Parts: sequence; structure tokens; C-alpha cells
Amino acid sequence: MMETEDALIIHHVAERLLRSHPGLDTATINGAVHTAYDEFRYARVRTYLPVLLERRAQDLLPSGNASDRSR
Repeated sequence: MMETEDALIIHHVAERLLRSHPGLDTATINGAVHTAYDEFRYARVRTYLPVLLERRAQDLLPSGNASDRSR
């Protein structure tokens, strides 16, 4: 079961990505964030979880702009 704090992190990351990618639907963004969370779910150091989730989810999102992927 997902910890409450992790659920809040997922929610906030998804909100930030929705604002920065208004052309993508909510399901796509939520899917990317949950996939990223699954990859970091058992990380022992939780301090950087929000940053890591956002960066990984960003990589998983479709992008029509090649410069977005070079970040």
C-alpha cells in the first residue's frame, strides 16, 4: 500500500507536469508519474523522491520537441 506522504508527492508532481504540459491529457501524465514512482518505490533515501519522480516522468512523457529531451 502506498504511504500517504508518497501519495502527496505523486499528486504534486502530477500537478506540476500538468501545468507544464497543458497539451497532454491527465491519464498520460498520471501514468508516467505512477510508472516513475514504481521505479523508485523502494528507494531507501526519500529526500529527493519528488525531484527524481518528476525528472523520470518527464522522460516518459511524449514530446514533439527534441530540445525537451536534451535536458
